[in-house]
Amino acid sequence: MPELLNRYKSDQRPNNVNSKMVPDVWFDPFVVLEVTGAELSVSPIHTAAEGVFKEDAGLGLRFPRFTGRVRNDKGPEESTSVGEAIEMYEMQRNR
Repeated sequence: MPELLNRYKSDQRPNNVNSKMVPDVWFDPFVVLEVTGAELSVSPIHTAAEGVFKEDAGLGLRFPRFTGRVRNDKGPEESTSVGEAIEMYEMQRNR
């Protein structure tokens, strides 16, 4: 993974990334990695869909796990969108 991601390291947050968290390392979003998780939950520290389900809270993936699959067939603009995450959260709530 370091060999794949090292060339995308950045000292600052990319302009197209909205985040309340400050990681040790930023990466420019060029690589799509497949992840799975237990569920989506409303989170005060995540910004995806912020304000949709609760003021000052977004959606976060609980217990995220990298599947080991690098999606070379997709670019970042083809990864799961905020709208799709909202739909998944609503389907999950209706179960």
